[in-house]
Amino acid sequence: MKRAVTDYYLLQKVKIINEELVVPTNRVQGDLMVDFTAFLWILVSIIVAVVYLLVDKKPRTKHRVIEVFLLSFLVISIGIASLIGFVGHVFFADSTAANIGWAAGSPFQQEVGFANLAIGILGITCIWFRGNYWIATVIAATTFLWGDAYVHIMDIAVHGNYAPGNAGGALCNDILVPLITIVLFAAYVRTANMVKEAT
Repeated sequence: MKRAVTDYYLLQKVKIINEELVVPTNRVQGDLMVDFTAFLWILVSIIVAVVYLLVDKKPRTKHRVIEVFLLSFLVISIGIASLIGFVGHVFFADSTAANIGWAAGSPFQQEVGFANLAIGILGITCIWFRGNYWIATVIAATTFLWGDAYVHIMDIAVHGNYAPGNAGGALCNDILVPLITIVLFAAYVRTANMVKEAT
């Protein structure tokens, strides 16, 4: 009898350990559609830039190519994507919170939504404003998105939140989009200086 009870508790411990190892892996896989749409902004930014360069009449200098790719990322991956984030957090708050693995009904989510709106407006208006406006947009978007990534990573580490909107493609997007725009902006400034020196 004593051995049977000991065996039962041992099996329960093995089962709990096994569930702790398996469940997060399954959650990381998450909803493939959510992961795909997160990377969709990067893909669309690249496609739009390539198509624009193919139909554009201006010479395809190194500086021009970098400028078009940077603008495409600012407008699409930062601007449009952030406006979609605003709509999700403000008008579909409960389903967005559920996808991230957060409790619904927090007024802080409205604040996140309006921060998304501000970043979105900055990104879209890069079509008309250039120069230092672009660096301000890159700085604002990087601060927000990397801050967002930090919160998601801490939520994974502390609470084991592997919901698709917390640990999936959205997290990768929060890290990659600022990194890509920083690299593109640095290349844009460098090639602009080279063009000035050549003239």
